[in-house]
Amino acid sequence: MPLRVRQLRLPQGRAADTALAAGTGALVALGTVQAFVGQRREPWATTALGWALIVLACGALYFARRHPVAVGAFVIPVVGVYYVSSAYDGPLFVVLVIALYCVAAAGRLRAAAALGALVVAGTTAGTLSGNDDVNGVALFMLTGWVVAVVALGAMWHGRRAHVEGEARRRATEERLRIARELHDVIGHNISLINVQSGAALHRLKKSDAPDPAAADALATIKETSRETLRELRTTLGVLRQVDDEAPTAPAPGLARLGELTERAADTAGLRVKTVVAGAERTLPAELDLTAYRVVQESLTNVARHARGATYVTVRLDYGKRELRLAVEDDGRGAGARAGGGAGAGPGTAAVGGGSGIGGMRERARAVGGELAAGPRPGGAGFAVTARLPYGTEHAQA
Repeated sequence: MPLRVRQLRLPQGRAADTALAAGTGALVALGTVQAFVGQRREPWATTALGWALIVLACGALYFARRHPVAVGAFVIPVVGVYYVSSAYDGPLFVVLVIALYCVAAAGRLRAAAALGALVVAGTTAGTLSGNDDVNGVALFMLTGWVVAVVALGAMWHGRRAHVEGEARRRATEERLRIARELHDVIGHNISLINVQSGAALHRLKKSDAPDPAAADALATIKETSRETLRELRTTLGVLRQVDDEAPTAPAPGLARLGELTERAADTAGLRVKTVVAGAERTLPAELDLTAYRVVQESLTNVARHARGATYVTVRLDYGKRELRLAVEDDGRGAGARAGGGAGAGPGTAAVGGGSGIGGMRERARAVGGELAAGPRPGGAGFAVTARLPYGTEHAQA
């Protein structure tokens, strides 16, 4: 049985704050252990003061993520007092570097620049006052370190803002696409209700024994469906892009799964096998569309990101209360697919560059289900699995 390697997870939240403070404290303490060995170069009281400053500076990093500017302003004088008073110059400067980075990474670039300038100015003043420990070369290198740290923090902040913005944009586009498709499906069904009720009302009025109560009910259904359709088009019609054309083909669903797999096989050269378990049933329109889109997006992921894939298996399991589907392949490149980024499937227009796995999860949640994606056991290929409940009415059928 192949061994499964568990992915290393870095600490998050308060655990990450604790790890940062404790790890930095251990590093500084290890570099300052010389204060307890060898010949004494300062009184024990001064050594005790130096270690107290070390504890204060490293402990302040616990709050660096939540209060970066305050921590930076606190650490600068603490580190300055330490290097002025202690004869054992430990690596406490690392705390100052981390604090400046946290300020810049939080997007407080002006504060980071001001604190960095304060560090350089304070060190320059100490050098000019006769401190032989820092010469001109060291001061120049210190300035370079400060500028580099602030620049790295600013780059990290910019990248994080870009990634978060892209995630929000993709989620918004996916919600809009779902809303447009629901508008099409619901509008189509309400239109059928309106037409059928009108036809039934017409036949009823032409019959030999018309039922006034039934005629009133059908008239109410016809008028209500017409008003609902008008409100639906007014409310959700704005979600359709100006250049979108009205749909002329039937709404996508699992009834067209054969077309989808054939198209994927032709365009990507894959062997696609469909396995159906359980008694097939008529699904709610929203769920049917979601299942189709999940399979479509998964096949697109295989075609674009699975290196060396030769076959894909699409499994549909019609249970009593829910539909379970899975799309499994034998390709490589699971890491690229885990981050999403696939576009719309074959035969459809891409929306915003693709929604990927995040978009599939959004669709599954919209119908009350859930979706998981990741490498298959043993690392051979990739699998997308989804659980889509039928709903109360269909669960009891």
